[in-house]
Amino acid sequence: MLSGCSLPGLTGSAANTVKIGTLVQSESHILAEMLAILIERDIGADTELVTHLGSSIVQHQGMVQGDLDITATRYTGTDLSGALGMEPVTDPDEALEIVEKEFQEQFDQTWGPTYGFDNSYSIAITNEFAEENNIETISDLEPFADELRFGVDNAWVNRKGDGYDGFQEMYFEFGEVYPMNLGLVYQAAATGSMDVVLAYSSDGRIKEFDLKVLEDDRRFFPPYDASPVVRNETLELYPEIADIMNRLHGQISTEQMQELNYQADVLLINPRKVAEDFLKENNYFEDVKEGQ
Repeated sequence: MLSGCSLPGLTGSAANTVKIGTLVQSESHILAEMLAILIERDIGADTELVTHLGSSIVQHQGMVQGDLDITATRYTGTDLSGALGMEPVTDPDEALEIVEKEFQEQFDQTWGPTYGFDNSYSIAITNEFAEENNIETISDLEPFADELRFGVDNAWVNRKGDGYDGFQEMYFEFGEVYPMNLGLVYQAAATGSMDVVLAYSSDGRIKEFDLKVLEDDRRFFPPYDASPVVRNETLELYPEIADIMNRLHGQISTEQMQELNYQADVLLINPRKVAEDFLKENNYFEDVKEGQ
C-alpha cells in the first residue's frame, strides 16, 4: 500500500541532517529526543524529528525508502510479525537474535541494542491488592480468578495467538471480562471498577494510578523489547551513531520508562526536556569525545 510513496513532507535526507522517526506515543518521542541530543552534541550533525508516525509499518517503510535514517523505537514482537511476517517468539533473546539477523540481511539495517525496557501487554492490579494477597506473578492470581473483573483492550479479546483465548489456554479464565478502550483500563483499576486490567508495561499511567505489573511467569506474551534501528548507509556516514546506541544499551528499565512516560503524559513536561533531564542525571554529557 505504501510502496513507492514517500512519507508526507519527506523527500530523503538532507546533507548533514539525520532524520529520526517516532511513533505517536510519548515514549517514542522521548527516546528520539535522546538520540537527537546525543547526535547533535557528540557528532555535530543536525537532526530532524519526524513525529507521530502511525505504526511501526509506516516507520519501516520510511526506512526502506530512505526517508528516515533512524527509527527511535522498534519492538521485537511488533516487527517479527509486522516487517518480517513471522510467527511470535516467546523467548526474548531468540526474538532479538532473529530481528538483528533479518534486518541486516533483508533491509540493510542495523537493529540496535535494547534500551533495557519492554513495552508489552501485561496484567496489572493495584499495589494494595497485590500486597494484601502476596501476588507477584500472573499465576498467583489463579485462586482469585473466578471472582475477578478483567478490563481489557477491545482488540485484544479476539486477537489470535496472544489474545484472550490463548491466555486462557496458558493460564486461566477470569470471572467476568469487560472489553473497553485501553486508555480507560488504568483508571478503572484504580477506582475499583475493575480488579485486573490488561496494560502496557511501560505506560506512565501505571505509576499514576499506583498499579503493579505482574510477572508473566509462563511467558505467554511475546517480548516487545525496545531498540533503535538505523540504516547502514547512515552508519557509514556517521559511525559514531553506533557508539551512541551502545551508550544507551540497557540503561532504561521498564520502571524508569514508566517514570519518563509519566512525566510527559501526566505532568505534561515536553519530551525534549524529559530526555535532556534523563541524560543530565545519568552523566551523558560528561564524557563527550575530546575536541567536540
